[in-house]
Amino acid sequence: MAKRSAPEVNAGSMADIAFLLLIFFLVTTTIPKDSGINRKLPPIEENDEDVVIKQKNIFTVLLNGKDQLLVEDELMELKDLRAAAIEFLDNGGDGSCNYCNGAKNPSSSDNPDKAIISLKNERETSYSAYISVQNELVAAYNDLRNRRALDIGPKRGFPEMDFVMMEKNYKDPKFIGNTVKLKALIDQIRNEYPEKLSEVQ
Repeated sequence: MAKRSAPEVNAGSMADIAFLLLIFFLVTTTIPKDSGINRKLPPIEENDEDVVIKQKNIFTVLLNGKDQLLVEDELMELKDLRAAAIEFLDNGGDGSCNYCNGAKNPSSSDNPDKAIISLKNERETSYSAYISVQNELVAAYNDLRNRRALDIGPKRGFPEMDFVMMEKNYKDPKFIGNTVKLKALIDQIRNEYPEKLSEVQ
């Protein structure tokens, strides 16, 4: 009795099928967008010396596990946080800030360049409460920058344009104004009100 040879499997079309499956999954799969807070980290400074920061230049914000807000060791409502942060940042206690409109309280921050907001949260803090606090603190910086932009913008040829609009126009390729002057103004306002938000673990 003759031995029968095993039938051969035609593998020529296997590569085509694998390629079609790959294309199918690439087309039908959705990639979720990253969610979170966009932050540009500051560059690493090559400085071996310890920097001494006066306690009066640190605005401490603590969000506890029950989503309660403690600002400078006192309970505060979220709706009052922005105004308190603006008051701290814009204080101008040492008199060197000629554009600050604050109370010039010597026991509060010296100037916006030295003022640091320190945000600390506990492990049990809810994500929504944390984001709400972050939004209010960033909004405090934006309010000060907008006010400054509306103050000096008209003198530089950018009337009725707040800081947010300046940034939007600078990034817009259809903007017909002077982008070099606009960039210089944006950088000046950022330097006058630098966003120094420290997150403590």
